[in-house]
Amino acid sequence: MPETLIVLAHPEPRSFNAEWARCSARFSEALGHRVSWSDLYAMGFDPAEGPQRYHRLCNGDRFDPLVAQDHAAKSNALPTDVGGEIAKIRRADRVIFHFPLWWFGPPAMLKGWFDRVLVHGALHSSTRRFDRGFCAGNRALFCVTAGSSAAESGPSGREGDVTMLLWPLAYALRYLGFAVAQPVTVHGVHGFHRSPARRDLEARLSGVLEGHAQRIAAFDDLPLITFNADGDFDTEGRLRDGAPSHSSFIRHGA
Repeated sequence: MPETLIVLAHPEPRSFNAEWARCSARFSEALGHRVSWSDLYAMGFDPAEGPQRYHRLCNGDRFDPLVAQDHAAKSNALPTDVGGEIAKIRRADRVIFHFPLWWFGPPAMLKGWFDRVLVHGALHSSTRRFDRGFCAGNRALFCVTAGSSAAESGPSGREGDVTMLLWPLAYALRYLGFAVAQPVTVHGVHGFHRSPARRDLEARLSGVLEGHAQRIAAFDDLPLITFNADGDFDTEGRLRDGAPSHSSFIRHGA
């Protein structure tokens, strides 16, 4: 049975983000998927990585996150909460993230989940990453809300191009081998609307939830973010002459 992992990063269970996540779960179950959850705020997940997580450091008193994670993974000594999250990721064929944009990025809770859970030695290594990543063949989707309008969040918008703001998070998943769908962003979601604008927003959000069933049903056919393949880079990790550039984050020099 295929499995979908829902990762929700919003502190309010009555938020649109939370209801959208519940729709992802319901529509996935209707397709015959087993659904697992990581409701980070409800779990009380602690997003701060640090030496206190590890009973024994293998590098003296100096904390190196990658070294500590790798040592803990190999010695079966990862923190219990992290081990549970890794197990969910390993089981999942699909991971759907639901979160708002706060200060031009994901909530610190979600970034901290990435910092602590995407463990070196468990979900990636120097030889198992990108095209050869542990999660190759699996897919991920970001379902995001933003207070700004679509125009403000476009390529020429004063809030910054939302696809660029989300790229680093998507690339972290690409590092693990995931195929990452083009994010779905719902704009103008904030609590300052007053009637009739509030009624208009509620109607629009209801339409998003209703249409989400079709998106989940067509999950494997959703357009993907295009990333460079491993062969596009030379032995020093630079983009080869003639290789395509798919993002301003990885481009040819002047």
